[in-house]
Amino acid sequence: MSEIPVTQRIVAILWPSFITAGIATILFFTAFDPDVLFIDYDISRLGAYSIGFFIFWLFGVVTCMATCYFLRPCQSVNKPDELA
Repeated sequence: MSEIPVTQRIVAILWPSFITAGIATILFFTAFDPDVLFIDYDISRLGAYSIGFFIFWLFGVVTCMATCYFLRPCQSVNKPDELA
């Protein structure tokens, strides 16, 4: 079985989470106005959109990493300790 290159693994995590974060940001800020959400803070609309995007991207990265972790075969995770 060939090993998947590290670059391909990183892109497999970051790209889908980036697309998901973009869609989540659009949907979230369509329903909620950043000026109302951050009324107590001195944050511009663009700043609120950026913060929201990166938070959604972080959530996406965590879920994609979990998916990649759980895709590994059980044999590679549950290797018996080899006796010397």
